[in-house]
Amino acid sequence: MSESQVWDAVDAYFITHLAPDDEVTTAALRDSEAAELPQANVTANQGKLLQLLAQIQGARNILEIGTLGGYSTIWLGRALPADGRLISLEYNPRHAEVATRNVARAGLHEQVEVRVGPALESLPLLADENPPPFDLVFIDADKANNANYLEWALKLTSTGSLIVIDNVVRGGRVVDVDTDAGDVRGTRAAIELIGSHPRLSGTAIQTVGAKGYDGFALARVLA
Repeated sequence: MSESQVWDAVDAYFITHLAPDDEVTTAALRDSEAAELPQANVTANQGKLLQLLAQIQGARNILEIGTLGGYSTIWLGRALPADGRLISLEYNPRHAEVATRNVARAGLHEQVEVRVGPALESLPLLADENPPPFDLVFIDADKANNANYLEWALKLTSTGSLIVIDNVVRGGRVVDVDTDAGDVRGTRAAIELIGSHPRLSGTAIQTVGAKGYDGFALARVLA
């Protein structure tokens, strides 16, 4: 087998035994594909990781930046207690429509709210509502704005909150100092902000698997 085939096989093994899709998550993927949404969902084992992180946090309030078809939203929403809340921000109205249906099918419609519009416009409006601090923020939207989203996450969290940023390796391009690519520049800015900000302690992990070569960053809010 090629290297990528090995990655896929290992992912499939882990998913089969540790994070199998059920009827609801399978339907969410199916409907997203039928609606021709980008095939950029997290994998099932990545979704399970998000769920576990939310459970470890004891998260009651979760913010997701980038909904797509709601697949990761469902994994996160399932970690909430009965009185928990998840707000997910999605730029594309069509994506949000698919996600809202998928969330409703999962029985999470009373806990999960999908808000439509550019996140950098939705975030100030959200802050104006003075919501309780978010225990977990998952950033998985346009990568050029990763640092901007991270700054907003800091405003909307408190001591002990966890911030997760997906897709930070960019196939290894994250080390390209001279690139003009917005996704890489935005990701580098976010990584460097985590490393330099006095309120953050974080790390980043490289991953391989069904989604290729990538990774994620984790940051804990210190104060």
